[in-house]
Amino acid sequence: MTQTPLDLAHAAMQAAPDDDAARLRFFERLGDAELFMLLEGEPVGDAITPQIFDPGTGSIVLLFDREERLTGFVGAEAPYAALSGRLIAGLLAEQGLGLGLNLDVAPSSFLLDGDGVQWLAQTLGHGPDEIEARLAEVSAPTGLPDTLITALDTKLATATGLAQMAYLVASVDTDGKRSHLLAFVGAAPGAEPALARAASEALTFSGIEAGAMDVGFFDAADPVTARLARVGLRFDLPQPAPAHVSDAQAPGSDPARPPRLR
Repeated sequence: MTQTPLDLAHAAMQAAPDDDAARLRFFERLGDAELFMLLEGEPVGDAITPQIFDPGTGSIVLLFDREERLTGFVGAEAPYAALSGRLIAGLLAEQGLGLGLNLDVAPSSFLLDGDGVQWLAQTLGHGPDEIEARLAEVSAPTGLPDTLITALDTKLATATGLAQMAYLVASVDTDGKRSHLLAFVGAAPGAEPALARAASEALTFSGIEAGAMDVGFFDAADPVTARLARVGLRFDLPQPAPAHVSDAQAPGSDPARPPRLR
């Protein structure tokens, strides 16, 4: 089987146990991934009941980053809920549960106890502060570590359809504050919080101080966008393929109605 992003991130973490950056990248991939949670039975409305195990380190639920890995662990088809790692971390933290990832079926087999899940949920749930500022100058970005550029490129590759593109620039606001700015162009309606959180996570999981970068949102027709395009480092966000509309909704598919564990 082809190695998954979690397999690769886990292998990098295992190969460098003293490298905090590698460890943070693994947890970032865990939060970004779609994971399959093993359930006791089929979902009932927006309520799901995970199977709970205790390997001797506390109660955990079982997660897999491929449906076939879940089936391989169980030995047969089994009910599951497909949710983002970010959402799962929040649900498990509320219940004091740990997680087991890909146990016995992949090289990325990994256990995280309840305290670890609490930390992950808090880290993923931390968002940037919102401020009002006006740009006075923009120029080519300088002095930022390659780890941050790579983290942004990887993170924004998961933000399908949330914006057209982003530009990373050095900036000076009208108060004279110097910083770097990640400027999103053509953000989808309501996508601003998710994009700001993605940028914040790229900083957090790169081990970079949060003050190293601001986030802004611009319309493609805004005159400043042409200035950003001339000097900025451009990131193209993937765009979604036409979706098939279905009347049925899986648990977790509506952000306004997250699933409930029971």
